[in-house]
Amino acid sequence: MFDMIASLFSGNALSVLVKTSGAALTMLVVVPALMKLFLVTVDEGSAAIRTRNGKPIIRKAKGGGDERGEVVVLRPGTHGAFPIFNWYRMVDVRARSTDLPARSLTGEGGHQHLVHASYDWRPIVSGHDLRVLELDVVNPKERSGNIVGAALRDLVHGLEGGTLPTNAELSDRIVAACAAQVQRDCGIELLSVMVTGDALTDGYLLSQAITSGGTTDTTPDDGDPTIPTVFAGRLTSVG
Repeated sequence: MFDMIASLFSGNALSVLVKTSGAALTMLVVVPALMKLFLVTVDEGSAAIRTRNGKPIIRKAKGGGDERGEVVVLRPGTHGAFPIFNWYRMVDVRARSTDLPARSLTGEGGHQHLVHASYDWRPIVSGHDLRVLELDVVNPKERSGNIVGAALRDLVHGLEGGTLPTNAELSDRIVAACAAQVQRDCGIELLSVMVTGDALTDGYLLSQAITSGGTTDTTPDDGDPTIPTVFAGRLTSVG
């Protein structure tokens, strides 16, 4: 037994053992490490932007009217990479929702609506749009929120009556009104807009009560018992 063990560490046997161990180590450790180093794997829901020295590489689009250019985008999958020259930054391109601040909006007939709304959006996976997202608008939520909020305000200003349309109708109209601007300025796709709360404000109810009381032929000094009833009816909370 001792002779057999000793023979493994002598002369040609030791050389074969070292070569075999080195080959196994290369196959198990070195090759996977090199493959990982020279390959970029992009998961579903993400995209990769090619960078150099921490900055996205900008390519000028041939024949395009936009002089801002595009970035190199890798979609989900495995791609070859040259880390000596280029690195990649991962960008989350999954859909997400952003809440708009509660706003008091006035309709065409003077009705005021306290509107709580949110909108769903996602980055557009294209060289130009992701370049806008990464470079021109570092936080697209603020800019896109302003655009969607302005479209919602303009739409409500043109509505009559004391209630807003259904979410399905309201969402389609707002998306049609501002989706192109949101894509151009923010590099994202506007999916839908949802109103999560809507009520007549106390200010409108109070003004209507006062107006109704002032236009009657009688005043509270006349002792008309219907005036308190009018005020009470006007100031009742509306869902």
